[in-house]
Amino acid sequence: MSTPRPMGVPARPNPDEDGDTDYLAPGPGGRHHMPIPDPAPLTRHGPATVLALCNQKGGVGKTTSTINLGAALTEYGRRVLLVDFDPQGALSVGLGIPAHQLDHTIYNVIMERSTTADDVIIKTTVDGMELLPSNIDLSAAEVQLVTEVGREHTLGRALRPVLDYYDYILIDCQPSLGLLTVNALACADGVVIPLECEYFSLRGVALLIDTIDKVKDRLNPKLEITGILATMYDPRTLHTREVMARVLEAFGDTVFETVINRTVRFPETTVAGEPITTWAPRSAGAKAYRQLAREVIAR
Repeated sequence: MSTPRPMGVPARPNPDEDGDTDYLAPGPGGRHHMPIPDPAPLTRHGPATVLALCNQKGGVGKTTSTINLGAALTEYGRRVLLVDFDPQGALSVGLGIPAHQLDHTIYNVIMERSTTADDVIIKTTVDGMELLPSNIDLSAAEVQLVTEVGREHTLGRALRPVLDYYDYILIDCQPSLGLLTVNALACADGVVIPLECEYFSLRGVALLIDTIDKVKDRLNPKLEITGILATMYDPRTLHTREVMARVLEAFGDTVFETVINRTVRFPETTVAGEPITTWAPRSAGAKAYRQLAREVIAR
């Protein structure tokens, strides 16, 4: 008789049952997935490309995409730092880190001159991917930074010493357009916008792009939209297909070819505390994030 699993921990998928045979079928909007070749191996690491994963609407897949894009980038030899810049600490929890028990987080790095990023960065279960964790302490930073000189560049100053060590730094932003998000945009090279294929999510993109344009104009001239990532796509519903068609019509080639479908695997990975690329490596979700990693590198 087998030993029962601990309550709440999902069973690891059987790799022989986890393949996906229709992954290269025509995509949303009729677009055919063009094969994206594997990137060339690196001869050296750094300086990092900084990407902010940003959307003021919650529940659109920012944290899931940060974890899984980061893990997929490591499979192509890239050294990755994930920055949890949300006081909810979902990115840290999603990697199995007990955020509420941490004494030092990103909050200490940006608010205390004596604490550096190297003091707080911790390793994850994924080789080549490290984490700057967060917890509820970060919620105080938005108030405390208001009186600081150059407050919009606080995160950029904190990350500057580690830029040369990594190839990509991915910042998981909180679901708002407040000072913390502006900090992330002010130090980023590009923005990845996870967009749930749902009408209300689509409506908020115009406001987000307006904020990105203002940051680009006033704080960070190099900032660009790397791409819009369609998430939670369900090809069975007419509404999802209509929203996707409107996204493609409005944003064209800015939309990644990669589309992240709804799947039960993503909630499982959150409980397991690891990315889908290791939890269910042959699943459609894992393949999608590997394709997204190739697209991000190619852009």
